[in-house]
Amino acid sequence: MNIYETLKQLTDAHGVAGNESSAAAVALSLLRQFEPNAKTDCHGSVTGFIQSAVENAPTVMLDAHIDQIGLIVTHIDDKGFIKAEPCGGVDRRCLAARNVTIHSGKSLLKGTVCTLPPHADSSKSDSANEVMKADSIMIDAGLNKKQAEEMVSLGDVVTIDGELTLLTEALVSGCALDNRAGVCAVLYALFLLKDFVLKCNIAVSFSVQEEIGCRGAEVTAYNAEPDYAVVVDVSYGLSPGCTDSKTAYKCGKLGKGPMLGYSPALNREMFEGLKIIADENKIPYQLEIMNGDTGGTNADSVSIVKGGVRTSLVSIPLRYMHTPVETVDLSDIETTGRLIAEYIKFM
Repeated sequence: MNIYETLKQLTDAHGVAGNESSAAAVALSLLRQFEPNAKTDCHGSVTGFIQSAVENAPTVMLDAHIDQIGLIVTHIDDKGFIKAEPCGGVDRRCLAARNVTIHSGKSLLKGTVCTLPPHADSSKSDSANEVMKADSIMIDAGLNKKQAEEMVSLGDVVTIDGELTLLTEALVSGCALDNRAGVCAVLYALFLLKDFVLKCNIAVSFSVQEEIGCRGAEVTAYNAEPDYAVVVDVSYGLSPGCTDSKTAYKCGKLGKGPMLGYSPALNREMFEGLKIIADENKIPYQLEIMNGDTGGTNADSVSIVKGGVRTSLVSIPLRYMHTPVETVDLSDIETTGRLIAEYIKFM
């Protein structure tokens, strides 16, 4: 399996939270290489179940959310400018003058987020240094009001343009790496396990709506009823601005392996088991210790579904989260997949 090519297929597809059908179709096609009966549930999450030959085998769920942050159309003004608001935690510092795509039911429309040049601002404020407010985002698609109303519907989603780009042989940058990188890691783990005789069942969950409240994974975990869950996501990668002693220790270094998360909300035994497996197989890893929940990942929701699920969190370090230039190291996706595969073999 070529990790870069798989990641590109996943990131080329759009999937703003609540409207993930395009990304889900790609993920479903990729998953069916390993689980021919994979399907989508009523909310659009992609699910599969790989059966062990062992009777009464435990079930391990591998979850990675497939949705991405974006915008949603809320109004069209008298001049044809399109008002949009964040769908998920968009970093609004990066929106001004960005090219975007409006995903209309009729077509894909290109647009640009409107911005006022600082020297044209007649107000007293220093607009060049102001963050765009969530309710002040306007998109110019070159349309008048009549054209806009014919071509755009309220509720259409908007993605921020950003094609997957190779920065080096290892580093890639682009949109939706949160969390298509995690989806790619799970697929790579399944690739490594395809000829292995499983001692546990694997429930796969590429869940929707994580960016708006971890909704999809609650449903997939409830339906799968797993004994264990490994949630795969991204976490903060070390970058300029995070280099002082007060913040650097909270960040993972790109290229140094997955971040093994532990918090009071996670299962300590699984955390320790992942470390042992990584050490025995010489898989590099980093620790991410949290003093509360996991900061809004699916692990928080999955762990308390139904009668409770033993849950662990494995994260890929990522720079510039929730921007169009999210950056990861391909080797971290590979080692994350390797660690998951070796952990499944151990189960």
